[in-house]
Amino acid sequence: MHKYTTPSWLLVRSSFGLCIEHLWQNTIVFPQRPAKMMKECLQFLIEPAKNLKIRLKESRKKVRSEKKQPLVETQFFIMELARELNRVCQKSDVLRRIWTCEDTWPPLLCRAFILEWGSMLESKDRPMQTDGWPEKRDWKRQLLDMLEQGSEQDIETSKRIILDWTRELKTKPDRSIWPGEPVLLMLDDLETQWRKGRLPNLLPAMELVIWAVLKVAEDKETIPQQWLTRKQRNQNIDAAKYIPHTVWNWICDAAVEVTLDPDTANPDLVISHDDKRMRCGFERKDVPNHHQRFDGWWCAVGTEGFSSGRHYWEVEVGERDWRLGVAKESALRKGYKSLNTQTGYLTLRLERGSELKALTVPFTPLSPNLVPRKVGVYLDYEEGQLSFYDVEKRSHIFTYNETFTDKLYPLFGTVEIIKDLVIRSAGTREQCFCPGPCLWG
Repeated sequence: MHKYTTPSWLLVRSSFGLCIEHLWQNTIVFPQRPAKMMKECLQFLIEPAKNLKIRLKESRKKVRSEKKQPLVETQFFIMELARELNRVCQKSDVLRRIWTCEDTWPPLLCRAFILEWGSMLESKDRPMQTDGWPEKRDWKRQLLDMLEQGSEQDIETSKRIILDWTRELKTKPDRSIWPGEPVLLMLDDLETQWRKGRLPNLLPAMELVIWAVLKVAEDKETIPQQWLTRKQRNQNIDAAKYIPHTVWNWICDAAVEVTLDPDTANPDLVISHDDKRMRCGFERKDVPNHHQRFDGWWCAVGTEGFSSGRHYWEVEVGERDWRLGVAKESALRKGYKSLNTQTGYLTLRLERGSELKALTVPFTPLSPNLVPRKVGVYLDYEEGQLSFYDVEKRSHIFTYNETFTDKLYPLFGTVEIIKDLVIRSAGTREQCFCPGPCLWG
């Protein structure tokens, strides 16, 4: 039996059997040895049995502590807020999972949510200084500082702002809202993914309901898109751990056919005949040294540049080192200057198989857990956003936010010599998470 899959009790049992067999054989040949052999065998069994006992004791202790861990005040606050929003939002019962304790958030997450949305609601009557979404800050550091100082003033202020807002909802003649069919589909999708364990909690559903209530007078068809765009604007790292079908389909609807421009490719690169694949070759090609050709970094850009509209493309990347993003038309392509925001590049790069980073200045390190195998790149020129997604998980990785003025060209880079970097066809869609026939299109 494989040593990594054998239970501890089975190891002890097997060891005991071997000891008895060994003792029996030695008793027949050497009658004087049984006592000594028995002592050695028993000594051999002591350590596994002791370790098993310790692990069982620790496991029982952990279960008891988890069962007895009481809820704290911020968790109760989130539960009551979920109950109120569940009442306000017609035709959706997803938040019932929160106020019935089926979905309990960690206290630190509850505090962060209260601070964020307290800040959002405080500015909702002014021009949207937060651009419609609370700015992402280092809440963990802020909360630890607050605890060290012994002050809960910011938390209490945010609670009061949220409570005032919920009281205001109760005074309105129409105390409930119809969030719109797209929002309801998103809420159902989020609940389904939560039940399957793909979402750690229903925080995105709570955010979406608040957003729908705040945007009740606007076009309900566009609320899901606004939800993602505004969320990515300020929470540009891992803003959405799962992107619901409604929004994902909206992103994919902007798919364009992207091909590599061989006249821009580094001479060390091998480009396929259909201009969809590239890898590093073993020999440097003798090609014209155009001013638009990369001669340092192993990169190439797409044939077509974009100066307006929405555009989406997907890339199968290598496992060791790659870079993706866009290059501004004015960006220099010669030499080995860093391809970052200062030199006209908005890129995501993987180094040594695990070091994922956004090449801002200084660069922004990203978690190894975000490393994708298939990357979706989404450009919304008018919104000023370039976003990267993990296609297989349908999750957000990183977003650049700035005002675009130059024409932007898709950028591709690799150092792989065996596996191709592949630009997928515009009509290709990743398999849906739904079991059976997908109803989402």
